[in-house]
Amino acid sequence: MIGIVIAAIVAIQAKKVITSVIALDVTGSLAALEFLLLQAPDVAIAEASVGVVLTTVLYIVALRKVKEEDDA
Repeated sequence: MIGIVIAAIVAIQAKKVITSVIALDVTGSLAALEFLLLQAPDVAIAEASVGVVLTTVLYIVALRKVKEEDDA
């Protein structure tokens, strides 16, 4: 639980956006682990698949698109 809070604080206070995305990914991963420890494997799988993988991919794709537009 403390790791989730620390990762969330890092995500909020990070200077670089990619650092925030990685910290958000860590937050979701730790939340999925917490759900697994609470014996809720279905919620853990949902959090891992949607909360970690899908949102991370979406953020990275969005960052690349914005960076491409800034370079042009």
